[in-house]
Amino acid sequence: MSPQQNARPIDLRSDTVTLPSAEMRAAMAQARVGDDFYREDPTVAELEAMAAARLGKEQALFIPSGTMANLLAHLTHCPGGAEVIGAEPAHSFANETGGPSRIAGMTVRSIPQQGGELDISRIRTMIRPPGSGLLTQPTGLLWVEQPTRGRVTPLEQLAGLRLLADEFHVPIHMDGARIFNAAVALDVPASSIADYADTVMFCVSKGLAAPVGSLLVGRAQFIEKARLNRQMIGGGMRQAGVLAAAGVYALGHNVERLAEDHANARRLARALAEMPGISVLPVPVETNMFFAEIVRDDLSAQDFARALGAHDVLVNLPSAGRRSVRFVTHYGIEQADIDEAIRVASEILGRAPVIAGGVE
Repeated sequence: MSPQQNARPIDLRSDTVTLPSAEMRAAMAQARVGDDFYREDPTVAELEAMAAARLGKEQALFIPSGTMANLLAHLTHCPGGAEVIGAEPAHSFANETGGPSRIAGMTVRSIPQQGGELDISRIRTMIRPPGSGLLTQPTGLLWVEQPTRGRVTPLEQLAGLRLLADEFHVPIHMDGARIFNAAVALDVPASSIADYADTVMFCVSKGLAAPVGSLLVGRAQFIEKARLNRQMIGGGMRQAGVLAAAGVYALGHNVERLAEDHANARRLARALAEMPGISVLPVPVETNMFFAEIVRDDLSAQDFARALGAHDVLVNLPSAGRRSVRFVTHYGIEQADIDEAIRVASEILGRAPVIAGGVE
């Protein structure tokens, strides 16, 4: 089969590959700006107020990236360094180049996590109160992702973590890079999720289709300290309203449409699960992200990803030895793209195309 000559590739690597719409670009071009260092950028102020209100927190801070926002959470919650406890697949622990330990001076301890489920009893046994030993760092922060690798943590488990944190007087930071996906999946406002954490980070550049930017939200006193730390690590910006305008547009127009991405992910996952030699996780697909594991001896995940790419269906190339391929749907991916991805995958896997008609 010759590669498909699509007008554009079907890019399922991440929801960070989106391009701003014409309307978003217009909003950026027309943005009122000022020097944000002097707190004179009205569009940045608008975005920060909107973010705080959407998550039910007192104040917000506009930051260039989610990685920087997470680092600021470490630095601001535990300025002298302490222990942070979170789940093993947490992005901050595994995919942010060691920032918590290298820059924030944190001791990281992680526990395995199955899907979105939290092991509250296990976390309890790991917490080290101040004075618990001469050779240990006290626990200064609990870390939770919502969602994590496409899986959504139930609100009752977040409530259990909140009770535990209050018992030991330890704050909770939530890496909510895709918190609006979780809110859509749970059919609740994002503030109902954020309520269980002291601080939350979310990205307007993941799923919401802005080209850059994240927000850190929390109490006003915390955000003021984070603002100083942002300057320390080089995150202060000047006429940033041009970027903030994209975030304002994203929060105003692109949250509810996330349900379309979830439906497209379920459509693709349902079709892949019916093909030979491939297994889909999670079941059911909850958000816009899922993983497909290759379970046949004559095809590796790397070869499957390369074959998809040769036909203009892009996924991240798995590292050596990994058996699963990640699929992420997003703004700009339509149902026709999903059906073409299904057709290509079917042909690679050696059977007639399966179109998942009727999948929500």
